[in-house]
Amino acid sequence: MRLSCREASRLISDALDRPLQRYERVSLHLHLLLCGNCRHFRGQMAVLRAGLREGRKR
Repeated sequence: MRLSCREASRLISDALDRPLQRYERVSLHLHLLLCGNCRHFRGQMAVLRAGLREGRKR
């Protein structure tokens, strides 16, 4: 299954809340290999999540 960027961004967000199914992980991985914009979005989400975790510690 080839993902659109919209579908990939939804899976990136979903992965923060739940484990992805194997086919979702594989599809997302393949999409991220080809799409720099979605890789950038995933990085931004990781930074936001880390900031939220850090804020909870205080």
